[in-house]
Amino acid sequence: MKRLLSTLLLAGVVMWSASQAMAFKPAVLFDMGGKFDKSFNEGIWNGLEKFRKETGIKYREFEVRQEAQREQFLRKLASKGSDPVIAVGFGQAAALTKVAKEFPNTKFSIIDMVVDLPNVQSIIFKEHEGSFLVGVLAAMKSQTGKVGFVGGMDIPLIHKFACGYVQGVKYINSGTTVYQKMTGTTPAAWSDPARGAQLAKTMYDSGADIVYAAAGSTGLGVLQAAADNNKLSIGVDSNQNHIQPGSVLSSMLKRVDVAAYDVFRTAYDGTWKAGFKILGLAEDGVGWALDEHNIKLVSMSMISKVEQVRQGIISGSIKVHDYMSNNKCPVN
Repeated sequence: MKRLLSTLLLAGVVMWSASQAMAFKPAVLFDMGGKFDKSFNEGIWNGLEKFRKETGIKYREFEVRQEAQREQFLRKLASKGSDPVIAVGFGQAAALTKVAKEFPNTKFSIIDMVVDLPNVQSIIFKEHEGSFLVGVLAAMKSQTGKVGFVGGMDIPLIHKFACGYVQGVKYINSGTTVYQKMTGTTPAAWSDPARGAQLAKTMYDSGADIVYAAAGSTGLGVLQAAADNNKLSIGVDSNQNHIQPGSVLSSMLKRVDVAAYDVFRTAYDGTWKAGFKILGLAEDGVGWALDEHNIKLVSMSMISKVEQVRQGIISGSIKVHDYMSNNKCPVN
């Protein structure tokens, strides 16, 4: 009898788990640049693929090709019963604000912007902290005393990357010159590798020997220009060291993969909560990449110094200004 009860109980658990999985319909709306941009969107995709492989649960997805599609696709996903729905990128905030009000019982998460609604979880990062670390690396590695920054769309969020980077550079050497250029003022700025390469080449020709790219797939052009001109680059968001091994000094890691995975996992487990999540160095939400592709470019003294700085930022002994707090940078 006990064996029979145990068998029935186990069967019940299996059936409940199966029905739970069938009822769970997660979804994601990737933003401009596409899910295989080797940067921000692809980091999201990597996190969701990890969840899919662990659970066997597939997810719905759309990729935004033009701005008007954001609201259209979010509404389509919600109306088909998708829950939770991840809106990728700051550009989805306006559309999500409207659609989330129409579907108050659907859980939405937005990555890289704040939408203050009772059914929305907003996940943002302290990009300035991670950028400070790669700025430290750049200043220590540079032989010319000149480095560069190529941003994507000219918005406060990307200035936040740039400002953190400049602060890190100046922390090591206040005399270092930092060239800065944004790619454009429209979403097309995220997917123009040729323009990224052109901007980086101009900086290299002006004496910079390292350029940090925070520009989505546009940054791939920066990495290519570094390799072509025997210079160094710094990647962003995902670990991009492998794209041009030997010429990528490091990548500023923005763990959107972890954030996206956690959205699906917590919603599946029943622990998802609306509100705000802010991920920085202390939460392992940002960092820098060290692997077999760049280990020969980074000395032990550089590694030691960056770790010292990382601990200083976490403890509060080193303050990193957030550009978005007042749209100003204390150094340039």
